Amino acid sequence: MSVIEVIGFGAMNVDYLYQVRQVVTEGEDIIENLTVSPGGSAANSIYALAKLGVKTGFTGIVGDDELGKMLLQDFEAVKVDTSSVYVEAGTKTGSVLCLSDQVGRRALYVSPGANDQLKQNQVNLDYLNQSKLIHLSSFVGEEQFKLQVNTVREKSTSVKVSLAPGMLYASKGLDALTPLLERTHILFLNRQEIEILTGKGHKAGVEECLKRGCQIVVVTFGKGLPLGPDKTITSYIFDGRQEYQIECKAESLKSPLETTGAGDAFAAGFLFGFLRGKELRECGVIGDLVARFTISQPGARPGLPHLKQLSEKYFQWQKQKL
Repeated sequence: MSVIEVIGFGAMNVDYLYQVRQVVTEGEDIIENLTVSPGGSAANSIYALAKLGVKTGFTGIVGDDELGKMLLQDFEAVKVDTSSVYVEAGTKTGSVLCLSDQVGRRALYVSPGANDQLKQNQVNLDYLNQSKLIHLSSFVGEEQFKLQVNTVREKSTSVKVSLAPGMLYASKGLDALTPLLERTHILFLNRQEIEILTGKGHKAGVEECLKRGCQIVVVTFGKGLPLGPDKTITSYIFDGRQEYQIECKAESLKSPLETTGAGDAFAAGFLFGFLRGKELRECGVIGDLVARFTISQPGARPGLPHLKQLSEKYFQWQKQKL
């Protein structure tokens, strides 16, 4: 059996994505479109990597319902190994209600379902230890959070960890998350998450995460941070020695965006570059390119590129450098 390069470990959900004119705190608005699609942060990133040709697997759990079958079939369609995904009898598959508006704002409501049933004896360390990297994302349940902490403590030292904590884990705070951070090689956060996690701006927040043991911290900015009249920063990367800012033309981010899964896609692109030995700036660029593919269509996965599509965009970027 050939070695699996990356194994995801996190919640498996079905996304009910409602596109609305604007996300409101009270009052009324109109639903413009509904998309039902596979989701889960690490699951989305693993799917994206598999579509790019990386040999991947996943550790997680679904219910024995039609939604669970849909998640497994979606993985299998891009050859993700599902031998470590458990099917829990008599349990509903996890789901997320997502409201997404025309300016890229989102509101998420999670029903964990089967994800809350994952137990320690269902996490196979031998399976995880065959990989080069384990990519983690959040669970709702505290028991599953502790399960992830135990797993990264017990895994082989040869296996690196990347972590996309999302708002669920970021809201726990630095001290609570440190048992994961101290064993995390690459940490992915958006601007709001790092501010919630550390109570500081993104640059000072990155320094705090590095102090807790992370080797590389990546912060994404959604529609970007303005950099002059015609440029914007889409992500910031720091490894404790050198910092990188990934830039793009401002007008390319002015149109209405459906941003569900963009951060997961960025993480997949970054990890793809990292696994292929690219330097960190190039990893950031590849992450940005994959994220742009994703926001071209509703849902986290329909717009994700094949390797040929990504290669074409990457070569265009290289030409622009010359």
